[in-house]
Amino acid sequence: MSGPRVLVVDDEPQLLRALATTLHGAGYEVETAPTGEEALVQAAVRPPDAVVLDLVLPGKSGTDVCRELREWSDVPVLVLSAVGDEREKVAALDAGADDYVTKPFGIDELLARLRAALRRTRPSGEPTIEVGDLRIDLEQRAVFSGGERVRLTPHEFALLRLLARNEGKLLTHRAILREVWGPAYETESHYLHVYVSQLRRKLEPDPARPRTLLTEPGVGYRLVAPAA
Repeated sequence: MSGPRVLVVDDEPQLLRALATTLHGAGYEVETAPTGEEALVQAAVRPPDAVVLDLVLPGKSGTDVCRELREWSDVPVLVLSAVGDEREKVAALDAGADDYVTKPFGIDELLARLRAALRRTRPSGEPTIEVGDLRIDLEQRAVFSGGERVRLTPHEFALLRLLARNEGKLLTHRAILREVWGPAYETESHYLHVYVSQLRRKLEPDPARPRTLLTEPGVGYRLVAPAA
């Protein structure tokens, strides 16, 4: 039985071959595309389980590809970007990418991010989400940390629920503000900073050194289970 099918999109032949070899060795079925246009065709003809997508491509950029994919597909997209391309990373995430890895990257990091993205696509069917020692009961709107009930305001709960439903996924400031407060608040980042600080005080053993609600500087936030 073959593993998940991954479409790798990059215009550098050497990197494309290296990624294909690495992913195949990790148990994935791999298809490749050197351009955004070809990637969209392949994704439509034979939908992959995940896409690893370079941001800088000839013709359509990775952000353009992601935006078009999102018009008809929820496939997890992991983008590859060069150091310093913060605006491009944010644009890609806002266009619907799930996460990003910065070049040069470690293979272990890439594989870990890919596994996390694939896990998020599996339907749980459960009204309760567990992240580390956090338990979020969506039906009862109740939150427990280490077994103890934590009282949250409606906006704090909405923020935590959004992050928990996207466990491990990096969500941009703009995306969070749009989902929790509405489109009119997309640029009001101070709201977000205040509520993240409040959540950390209530959920993190040491709010100054968060292990669950993590910041990606200049980009956004993600909720993760702390490493052992």
